[in-house]
Amino acid sequence: MPRSGNYVRKPKQKNNCALTEPKTNAPLDPAQFVGINAQITELIAKGRQLPIKVNLSRADCAPSLYPGKELQSIMSRVVRTKPNILINMPPNNGNRELRKNLSHRAVANGIVIDPEDIVVTQGCIEALNLALRAVTQPTGVVAIEAPTYYGLLQILESLNLKALEIPTSPKTGISLEALETALQSKEYISAVVVIPNLQNPLGSSMPEENKLKLVGLCEKFNVPLIEDDTYSMLENFGTAPRALKSWDKSGNVIHCASLHKVMAPGLRLGWITAGKWHKRVEMLKYVQSQNNEDLPQQVASKFIESPDFERYLKRLRLALSNQRAEVTACILDHFPEGTKVNEPNGGLFLWVELPNSIDSKELFETCLADQILIAPGAMFANSNQFKNFVRINCGWPFSPEIERTLKRIGDLCKQMQLAG
Repeated sequence: MPRSGNYVRKPKQKNNCALTEPKTNAPLDPAQFVGINAQITELIAKGRQLPIKVNLSRADCAPSLYPGKELQSIMSRVVRTKPNILINMPPNNGNRELRKNLSHRAVANGIVIDPEDIVVTQGCIEALNLALRAVTQPTGVVAIEAPTYYGLLQILESLNLKALEIPTSPKTGISLEALETALQSKEYISAVVVIPNLQNPLGSSMPEENKLKLVGLCEKFNVPLIEDDTYSMLENFGTAPRALKSWDKSGNVIHCASLHKVMAPGLRLGWITAGKWHKRVEMLKYVQSQNNEDLPQQVASKFIESPDFERYLKRLRLALSNQRAEVTACILDHFPEGTKVNEPNGGLFLWVELPNSIDSKELFETCLADQILIAPGAMFANSNQFKNFVRINCGWPFSPEIERTLKRIGDLCKQMQLAG
């Protein structure tokens, strides 16, 4: 795919180099899934105990990059023209106009869907929660990518589910060979959850032939496939990436998406189209949180249907592209020799592989003392296979402060190498 590659820090020059590829043989035993929520919660809590000067652990953009003024203008207009909007009950399953606009935008990703088959949610995190509750039972096993978004690991534990970690490539996504082996030998797998476009934290996007094979594989074994589509609107310039749902002919793919990261975190809007589990998701949504507030939905809907939305996305993609390039260059300049950085085709963050001797949890603790917050690799898997990785946020404009911070992290890494 365009600009898909990785960089390595070498003594005198910068050359393309792949991050270490995971082994694609036997996945991890789900019996090893113990206490991941406690570990993540501990790391998050430590990051909140001290004042933080620079937060590189987050996965969002600076407020200045979001369309705040446009959304404020739309909200004022909606409140003025619909004065009873705050005292009326919100509509079931979400605002009809928003669902219609979401279905129109989904066509770009190859999805043809009726607005009635969409349920609006509190961000993608609720959509994933609903999807898993719809297709699993407590103590069930869910196949996931390794590494994966730590919020998914927290959801799994909160639902008393076990994770079966499938090796995932920083270039091509989840290993189809390892997943097929798991599906053949482990009949108890209840669902598969993947982020096919701009995977968190890897930043990888699956090639289309892999997406098609993945959909067919889950269909063959009659295992629900849950798709997290949080970031695809942040893909670099060009054609929108196809969603897994676009190949779904039987309703076996549950598509979960969000406007939270790409438009406005404060609106907290996501959505789900659940295929053959639509009625169950409707019921679970009502029981879990009932209907979303109508005002944010109407604001989002009016912005999405305007020409301003596409112009805004182009500005955001360009800004993120520039910021990723600047952060990458800074890491390559200041981190230890052998450091490897992915080159994603868009998105908010970089996945950085440090030399093997550096423990990123230890680095996390050391950075905290300097009021710097990073996301260590231990947050993104139940296993310890990513102990020398960190995820670095690129959602904020590059500045002298960020440059100084990255240089400081590089110096701390070098000190840890010498001490080790």
